[in-house]
Amino acid sequence: MSTTAELAARARGLVASGERAILGIVGAPGSGKSTVAAALVEELGPELAVCVGMDGFHLSDAVLAAHGSRHRKGAIDTFDDAGYAALIARLADARPGDPPVYAPVFRREIEEPVAAGVEVPAEVPLVVTEGNYLLAASGAWPAARARMAEVWYVELPDDVRLARLEARHRAFGKSAEDARRWARGSDQVNTELIEATQGAADLVVGLS
Repeated sequence: MSTTAELAARARGLVASGERAILGIVGAPGSGKSTVAAALVEELGPELAVCVGMDGFHLSDAVLAAHGSRHRKGAIDTFDDAGYAALIARLADARPGDPPVYAPVFRREIEEPVAAGVEVPAEVPLVVTEGNYLLAASGAWPAARARMAEVWYVELPDDVRLARLEARHRAFGKSAEDARRWARGSDQVNTELIEATQGAADLVVGLS
């Protein structure tokens, strides 16, 4: 299992030239990818790295309801993949002296995306982006992946991952029964799709 310091050393190598690089962190729901991304950015410091989450491109509940897919929130087709790819392109193309780019965030306390929640200064060389579908082969996901220097896959034993996922669902308002049903239903379908992309990762980061 790689340490945060080891991962940070590899990440620094991506921006050794001083040019902007995008690093993707991917994994199944509850795998710990957000934790890895946050720890990596903290280790590197704000002058070197900033984190931009894919989850800011969740479709709103109103749009999901209109599509009849509110019950599948989190599935690959419930994200604005083209919008995410466009943001990644803007971030990849930014150079020192350019204006900052503002990225959306997802607020779990309201279960909705919020625009312009993260400021990405052009002078920060590394953008760490994390999410479920960075290695997916459909839609605009490959266009986003093409602008990333590397993508790392975070892997966690299923029993631990499911326990953490259920706990997260409960923490944000679901009953124990609903949390279990969601984690082992819709989330599990998404997990199987994500796990099938692991072979395309540049690095597998094992957690325990």
